[in-house]
Amino acid sequence: MLPQEIIRRKRDGEILSTEEILFFSKGIGDGSISEGQIAAFAMAVYFKGMTLAERVTLTEGMRDSGEVLEWRGLDGPVIDKHSTGGVGDNVSLMLGPLVAACGGYVPMISGRGLGHTGGTLDKLDSIPGYETMPSNPLFREVVQGCGVAIIGQTGDLAPADKRFYATRDITATVESLDLITASILSKKLAAGLDALVMDVKTGSGAFMKEYTDARALAKSIVGVANGAGVKTSALVTDMNEPLAGCAGNALEVQDAVTFLRGEGERSRLETVVMTLSAELLVLGGLAEGRDEAKRILKSALDTGKAAEAFGRMVSGLGGPSDFLERPSEYLPIAALRRDLLVPSGGWVSKIDTRELGIAVLELGGGRRRAEDAIDYSVGISGIAELGQHLEKGDPLCQIHARNEDELAQAEKRILAAITLTDEQASGQPVVYERVDQASV
Repeated sequence: MLPQEIIRRKRDGEILSTEEILFFSKGIGDGSISEGQIAAFAMAVYFKGMTLAERVTLTEGMRDSGEVLEWRGLDGPVIDKHSTGGVGDNVSLMLGPLVAACGGYVPMISGRGLGHTGGTLDKLDSIPGYETMPSNPLFREVVQGCGVAIIGQTGDLAPADKRFYATRDITATVESLDLITASILSKKLAAGLDALVMDVKTGSGAFMKEYTDARALAKSIVGVANGAGVKTSALVTDMNEPLAGCAGNALEVQDAVTFLRGEGERSRLETVVMTLSAELLVLGGLAEGRDEAKRILKSALDTGKAAEAFGRMVSGLGGPSDFLERPSEYLPIAALRRDLLVPSGGWVSKIDTRELGIAVLELGGGRRRAEDAIDYSVGISGIAELGQHLEKGDPLCQIHARNEDELAQAEKRILAAITLTDEQASGQPVVYERVDQASV
């Protein structure tokens, strides 16, 4: 086959055969397809799109470009969750141990921060000694031993996606729904999953700000994943305010520990964690329905089994053995911590969540360039919620910063991002819609 003929056919809006797509996917992975050809193919797909069958084949081809993990001998389902990212979204840190405590096995392949959104791996890097890129034998050992391991993508998993994404990133084709779907799922399916739940964010802090776009992505992912043989559903959830009461790597780890110890107070965060976890238990056959699943999950929290699973994961991957009991003794603390007080009272009516993420990035908690180092201690905590009433002089949040200049810059950005009004406003629903195979 000739790569240029495949590109031409897609450029002209034709439907590619299974053989053509698999040939192109293999060529991306092994380097026989050039960067220019990848770019041309990506642009052709961007403008002409793909059918569901084409998307399934592209995803499977990229999945099979490297190692596909197998999990023989486990006494439970291999299940996982993926999020499109947001601000204060530390759900994975709680969901993985929760599901493991209920009989699932969660080999979670996660990513680093991208733009204004935080990355699960960056959060875990704030724990001294924790290996986010362990050897495959250690990864398997921890998953088998405690039911969950959250790590980064190795070079052996879906290498075609890594090369494809790098080209898309510099050719203005990242936003293609078809290619986003294949990119997300090729990595997830390479983990050898039986079931997957997708958390697609929408709102001011999400990549898919418009609800219709988020819903379209959810339907695409559910259709393709099920087409590739992995039971999958998706939730469209709100990102018009941070999920946790904080944003920043070490702060979000501390928040997750607080939740797992039964001390959390953020109801929206709990709703997302429990709803996604319940969906996974049902998909994995660990509960007959969502109500039963939530009862099982609550028991795992109340008995401390979920917290124990988190602690065992941390120590198994090189972190402190007593991290769960003493997280504040290990997590880094910012040099400056100061409350940001509201100049006048009112109801919190609007939050530009993306701007809060940018504030954390500018404090040093994210990357402007891939090679930038992160300060894990900085961020924002105690963030006011939509619909909350504040009196003049009440704290809007607390800023954790390295120096006075960065703290002052963060104050200006946060004050501009959060709107207070005289009229009471209500918050958004946190879960908008569930998408399953029947609705695709």
